[in-house]
Amino acid sequence: MTTTLTTPGAARVDDETRRAGLRRMRTVATGLLVVMAVIYVLTHGRDGAWGFVNAAAEAGMVGAIADWFAVVALFRHPLGLPIPHTALVRRRKDDLGDSLEQFVTENFLTPDVMREKYLDAGVVLRLGEWVGRPENADRVVSEAVPFIVRAVERIDEDELRTLIDDVLLPRVKKEPLSPMAGHLLERIVEEGSHRGLVDLVARELHAWLALHEDEVQQIVRSRAPSWAPTWVNDQVTRRVYQEVLRWARDVKDDQHHNVRAALDSYLTNLASDLQHDPRSMAGFEALKERLLDHPEVSATGVRLGETLRSSLLDALTDPEGHLRTRMSGALSGFGQRIVEDAALRERLDSWTADLVVSLVERYGPEITSVISGTIRRWDAREASDKIELHVGRDLQFIRLNGTVVGALVGLVIHSVSLIL
Repeated sequence: MTTTLTTPGAARVDDETRRAGLRRMRTVATGLLVVMAVIYVLTHGRDGAWGFVNAAAEAGMVGAIADWFAVVALFRHPLGLPIPHTALVRRRKDDLGDSLEQFVTENFLTPDVMREKYLDAGVVLRLGEWVGRPENADRVVSEAVPFIVRAVERIDEDELRTLIDDVLLPRVKKEPLSPMAGHLLERIVEEGSHRGLVDLVARELHAWLALHEDEVQQIVRSRAPSWAPTWVNDQVTRRVYQEVLRWARDVKDDQHHNVRAALDSYLTNLASDLQHDPRSMAGFEALKERLLDHPEVSATGVRLGETLRSSLLDALTDPEGHLRTRMSGALSGFGQRIVEDAALRERLDSWTADLVVSLVERYGPEITSVISGTIRRWDAREASDKIELHVGRDLQFIRLNGTVVGALVGLVIHSVSLIL
């Protein structure tokens, strides 16, 4: 099956210009042949200097006709005669397409060439300069948000449940989490990240004790011996409450309280046991499996996923929202960092160049196959005419050169003949 080559409207003017140029050069080359023929006829049979002119004109005609034949034979049969090895472009169109594909593959889509051209283009730097402008970063986020929204909207409850039940939970069950949890707890204790939570618990405990004096005293009184006098129990109860309240206040206010130190020591030992003690590690893994086997874990995960999805959609669809503002700011900041940080830019250049080379090595043959595939679908006659339109004007210079060179060679041969 062949397809007809079509020319875009914007390119018709160029084709017309090429066609006019081709006609002019054909006229010039043919005119020079006619001039040689006229000179040959006028000087035929004359001696002296005219003999040299006649010989030059004769050889010029031979050269002009030979090169005319060679140029025409590329695209069609000369004079319409089916001479062998003529109309080469029409007959060997597919072979030319294969050769062109091979040429592009071997000389352009090579890893070294692609890496050099990519790095010379400075793609990462240009991209960083462009995206570093806030208005461009906003544009990128605005263009990307609809795709992100559609992707998030496609995640429904069934897919979330499948992801949790078939992927996440089996993976978590299979992976030993005790060493990871121990290492994380160790880092938290070392950096003191848990102290904020301890402060919160201490404040809430002191506040609860202060606000629930009657309840605390009732609990203590219920443990008092029945044989003791009532007034003694009341005195002891009030005293116990005051001591407990004072103790809670000391824990709350004193960052170096022995209770806090004891808690730090306990967490440090627990972190070490979770990483190195087989019994503690086994207990942690058993607790993990019991929790994951609970039917509410999956349902809770789905509900959390749905809540997160809804919140994310609301944040993405708000043009003035905090999330989109942060996305634009982060993207713009990253672009500016690329421009200012030469080391980062060099790493990104290396990574992206490796990616380009990998893509070329993997998909290069498929890309260049478009050349041969497209040429195979072209109509042979129209493809020949199209190629001649683009290169035919330059080929006419072969005819001109053949005429001139032929005339000079004829002049030399005639001179040598006379000398001999």
